[in-house]
Amino acid sequence: MRRLLLTLVGLAAIAASLTACASDDADPLSLEDAVGQMLLIGFRGETLDDETTALLDEISPGGVILFDYDGPSGGEQVRNIVSPEQLKALTADLQEASERPLLIAIDAEGGFVNRLKEDYGFEVQLPSHLTLGAGTSAETESLAAASARQLSYLGINWNLAPVVDVNVFPESPAIGYWERSFSDDPDAVADHAAAFARAHRDEGVVSTLKHFPGHGSAVGDTHLGVTDVTDSFIREAELAPYRTLIDDGYDDVVMTAHVVNRNLDPSARPATLSRPIVTDLLRSELGFNGVVLSDDMQMGAILEQYSLETAAIEAIKAGVDVILIANQNTYDIDHVRRVKAAIIAAVERGEITRQRIEGSVERILALKRRYGLID
Repeated sequence: MRRLLLTLVGLAAIAASLTACASDDADPLSLEDAVGQMLLIGFRGETLDDETTALLDEISPGGVILFDYDGPSGGEQVRNIVSPEQLKALTADLQEASERPLLIAIDAEGGFVNRLKEDYGFEVQLPSHLTLGAGTSAETESLAAASARQLSYLGINWNLAPVVDVNVFPESPAIGYWERSFSDDPDAVADHAAAFARAHRDEGVVSTLKHFPGHGSAVGDTHLGVTDVTDSFIREAELAPYRTLIDDGYDDVVMTAHVVNRNLDPSARPATLSRPIVTDLLRSELGFNGVVLSDDMQMGAILEQYSLETAAIEAIKAGVDVILIANQNTYDIDHVRRVKAAIIAAVERGEITRQRIEGSVERILALKRRYGLID
């Protein structure tokens, strides 16, 4: 009887917690809806068709991510961005079709990583991080503010930027080569990243520091396969921008890298799947209390070693809050369904606790509240 009573009390506490998590809704979040909030998904289509509408209803994702170019088809299939008018209509339709307000994300770093190209009619063209880093942080803030205003006007409320990787290896195929780092000076990276993030916050757009714990020294590309930075990573320098921004109160989003760093985790797990890196280092040592986002889980660095379902479960166990399934390296909408089902099954069999899911949902909804998406 005592055990039954304790069980009932525990279930009541869980129900109360989920009700608190869902204070923006009339009803508390079910486990299915709570897990849905932990998914950021990519899809095809410049307009909201019946298939995507049905997917939003089925998955109830916390967010969607938009692209101008469809990677899996080499551009033959239509993606999401054609013109400012079309994009503004698409984001409005996405919000209207979603049961709960969406985080609508994009990669708008500037320079080579730019989904809102001048050829499509978008007026604001942000320079690369390397170009910004050669100027003053005040100039970065001004230019980033113009970019964030454009995003806000278009209905995009989440920018997966700035990059805070330190330019340790300027020819790094994923970072330095594409001018995605502000500088090889950690202090300069922190100054420009802070200005970039501040400009976005002031315009009502969520920012994202990436790629934790540091991708700037990598000689490989995690898009393509396993990338080990154990021998090239400079701990104090590459963690410094995160430490500075978090100490100064940054609490939006940090995106994890899929790099292997055996000095930080001897098990050689990619950082996204590493509890010592995500929970012990980012959360406990650096004190980050915001949302942790995975890099795209369909990248080679993950799928060379893990199934998509296993990787998603391990990422959540490591401390990741939002699982990104961009459908850009491969396109399969069923991957979203499989990941959601796998996470729910892991909770039901006790591999992931219900409290662990609630913790992520609390952080996600807190972010949405802070940016006015929910009451």
